[in-house]
Amino acid sequence: MDKETEIKLRVSPAAITSLREHPLLNRRRTGEWHTGTLYNQYYDTAERDLALARVALRVRRDGEQYIQTLKSKGQSVAGLSERNEWDWPIDGPGLDLTLLDDSCWPASLATLDKLLLQPVFTTDFQRTKALLNWEHEGQPVQVEVALDQGQVLADGRAEPICELELELRSGPVVALLELATSLSADIALIPCDISKAERGYRLYDPASYELQLPAHPWSEQTTVDEVVAAAGWQLLGHTQRLAEQYRFSGQWRLFRELVARLVDLRAFFSVFDLGVPRSSTQRFTPRLDSLLAEYRPLVLAGWADDEDGRRAREQAPVLFERTLQDPAWGQLFLGLALWLHTGGWKQERPPRGDRVGALALPRWLLAAVAREIQELRVPHQNDDDRDVQLWLAQQPRLQRLGFLLGGFRQFLALPQVDHLYGELNKLQALLEQYPLVDDEVRPALLLALRKQGQKVRRLDAWRELNR
Repeated sequence: MDKETEIKLRVSPAAITSLREHPLLNRRRTGEWHTGTLYNQYYDTAERDLALARVALRVRRDGEQYIQTLKSKGQSVAGLSERNEWDWPIDGPGLDLTLLDDSCWPASLATLDKLLLQPVFTTDFQRTKALLNWEHEGQPVQVEVALDQGQVLADGRAEPICELELELRSGPVVALLELATSLSADIALIPCDISKAERGYRLYDPASYELQLPAHPWSEQTTVDEVVAAAGWQLLGHTQRLAEQYRFSGQWRLFRELVARLVDLRAFFSVFDLGVPRSSTQRFTPRLDSLLAEYRPLVLAGWADDEDGRRAREQAPVLFERTLQDPAWGQLFLGLALWLHTGGWKQERPPRGDRVGALALPRWLLAAVAREIQELRVPHQNDDDRDVQLWLAQQPRLQRLGFLLGGFRQFLALPQVDHLYGELNKLQALLEQYPLVDDEVRPALLLALRKQGQKVRRLDAWRELNR
């Protein structure tokens, strides 16, 4: 058994040529590029038992050689995946069931009759590959770089393959992330959290692709630094999976959810006080702000069941595709993966920031929520209509509260905390509507905002936090 660690990145056909000629790759390349065609037959039962167990089983023909491969479930975030892999040379194109013994076969499939395994889909592609060798802080690194072009075929449906794979053969994972980040400086690289096998299953059932990572087991002993790391990976993984699925299906609800996660990610960078110094996030926040400035108006306009709403929903995939063609997308999310992997927020952090990072989750959370609540300007009955601009300016603060309460409110020992979360969400929704409605509707919306502010201020949790 080997442990496969790789970064998978979607690219354009033009980028394939650029990558073969890229000076960074060719400086580190040992030997020549080699090109061959790989034919892969994947197997499962009619009920997709292997897919449910997150296991992939294939037979690959590489020239005259046949290789049977079993890959166990792993995790992929921002294109970086780690999973166990078993490879066996075999004599022909058929499965050798004797190789699938207890040393590799998942316990969850122990009772499965392996004779039920049958061909389900194929992936056929041309691979151009080379080995890279260099040193990272005194450690030797070897990476196989592979440029794949072809297609996945399942039940008469097809999806193109055009991607860069960087597989770590030896050395630290950080070297792999740094290589991908460097390549993203001038080539549009899209982190791709979907395997070729998952693409095949998705052609049968688009809903088979999981959009979220498993929930993190938060506890009262979790520290702020642990929250930053785990919540950051969760947000990064969810964002990239939503982006992948929206690119595939074009469903409007996925675009809305993608933008909501980008809002959460922007709030994430702003809630930890000196635990995450602003200096450590300046490479991410301007680009996120730029994305949200383009995306959020479409989401808000797209709710309307009129010509403007239809136009917004039609513009979204065009804008999204243009975004993916810009290297800035890969720079943002590969850079974030590297930042999370290396604990970038802790580098050159002041001593007070170290103390914040060591705080337990409940203690930090109470202080963070109280600070935002005490500075929140909630609409009041006595406010002048012109104060609506002050209310509108509160949306970033409401977004930060949405992130804090949405993910961690179970650790707040406060009355009506769920109710507070819900009423603040309603306030945010009303504020988002204000710039979109016609002038004759605005007086009624101002009245609704004042009433909503009154509901918020009456809550026991609000009063406790304002003491």
